[in-house]
Amino acid sequence: MGQNAFNRLDGVRSQVKNSRSPRIYRILLPAKDLARSRRFYEALLGTRGRLVGGGRIYFDCGPVILGILDHSSRTARLIPTTEALYFATSDLEGVYRRARRLGCLTAGLLHDDPSSPLGEIVVRPWGERSFYAEDPSGNALCFVDAHTLFVGSREQIAALRRASKRVR
Repeated sequence: MGQNAFNRLDGVRSQVKNSRSPRIYRILLPAKDLARSRRFYEALLGTRGRLVGGGRIYFDCGPVILGILDHSSRTARLIPTTEALYFATSDLEGVYRRARRLGCLTAGLLHDDPSSPLGEIVVRPWGERSFYAEDPSGNALCFVDAHTLFVGSREQIAALRRASKRVR
């Protein structure tokens, strides 16, 4: 494990130790083909993954580890995540270009809204600038401009309510 991983681990341990509420530190996504998924995520995220054993590849994504778990030998049908996994980035256009090159942009519309195509960078009704993609195993991903994150603050909720009243 590299020094960055140890530093991150110390930070996560400190956060958990100093808080009463649980913290997410790792999320696992199933993969039909671990090698293909590793290449995909390395290209999309612009960072190297690390093989940690047990059919897992880990990617450091801030304080949370994204783990890709090999499901190739499982006889049961692989069921991808049901909702998108959200990533914040300060380089939304760069990630979008990589996603387009990988051919993984999601087709269709968000909530059947023609002004909100999933696979394009647009401002969503809740104020986030984002686009949606899909990994080789069918897991839904969303990349959001870090400057536009909707975190459910009182101000954001009030603005969302005002906007939805205008639409009605």
